[in-house]
Amino acid sequence: MASTTAIQFSQIERLSPIALAYIGDAVFELYVRSKFLMPPQRMVDYHRQVVTQVRAESQAVHLSALLPHLIDSEREILRRGRNACVAKPRRISRHIYKQATGLEALIGYLYLTNPQRLQELLAKLNLDNRDD
Repeated sequence: MASTTAIQFSQIERLSPIALAYIGDAVFELYVRSKFLMPPQRMVDYHRQVVTQVRAESQAVHLSALLPHLIDSEREILRRGRNACVAKPRRISRHIYKQATGLEALIGYLYLTNPQRLQELLAKLNLDNRDD
């Protein structure tokens, strides 16, 4: 996964929750894309399945599934991410948007600091709800 040699831990700790969510969004989408890569499909089908999983509403559901497995320091990153979102969402409730941003911040933080823990948590998600 990530190489923390490029970014020192002290630098990661100073990143804003929005910056963590920015990288977390990309990491989560790549993870979901890799999960739906097999069996081979048409590009439109890949896209539809991935978008279903990475949209804010689904991320809020995924977060609910992960909450019982989080340790206190992870809950703190999650809280910071939820509290940091400032944009007004257009098509979803503010609560859902905050949940999704919190999850993305947590994913970004773990990607940079503890990729093994990130893999453990992501493996707990049910991503098998394919739109067949």
